[in-house]
Amino acid sequence: MTGPLRLNAALLQEAVQALCVRDAALARLVEKYGPPPLWERAEGFVTVARIILEQQVSLESAATLFRRLDASLAGGMQPAGIIAAGADGLRALGVTRQKAAYLFALAEQVVEGRLDLMALSALPDDEVLVQLQRVPGIGPWTAHVYLLFALGRADVWPPGDLALHLALREVRELDRVPTSNEALHLASLWSPHRATAARILWHAYLRDRGRRVEPL
Repeated sequence: MTGPLRLNAALLQEAVQALCVRDAALARLVEKYGPPPLWERAEGFVTVARIILEQQVSLESAATLFRRLDASLAGGMQPAGIIAAGADGLRALGVTRQKAAYLFALAEQVVEGRLDLMALSALPDDEVLVQLQRVPGIGPWTAHVYLLFALGRADVWPPGDLALHLALREVRELDRVPTSNEALHLASLWSPHRATAARILWHAYLRDRGRRVEPL
């Protein structure tokens, strides 16, 4: 049995074209900055762990910490290495107390078989969100980002993403940054291509600020 449709380069291009026809503001961003990258990530533990590290920090600082952990933990950034290091060992490598607890809880659930990350690709979006958010430290933003980048779901919008909120303020010429609920409402107009709209906005946000747009 095949799982839900997965966004690929060809489908992304089609979605970008469809959004540009529907929304002149997005069309201007694509004309100015070009189409967004697909920014695919591998399914599984490493990606979830990295998204946890990215919570409320820049992608650059999270990437630096990820590389340090991957080089320092026995066997790299895998459940066994995290459990062997323990929360204190993770903190000694620069992980905050809170995120160390989150990573340890994720590793425990995977090792104990309570969370099968490789089985998520066959599940609908809502069920993936339920499964992931059973892990302490994985909230709506983390779960939606995993859906978007690792599982390639086409109609996903990460709630509470500050970069998206700032990009929305600019593209919609709002007088303030929208709340998470307001952003969700604005994004609903782009369904069933919300994941592509998010990529367009992220791409413009990064390019406008001279920041890296290579694969995440």
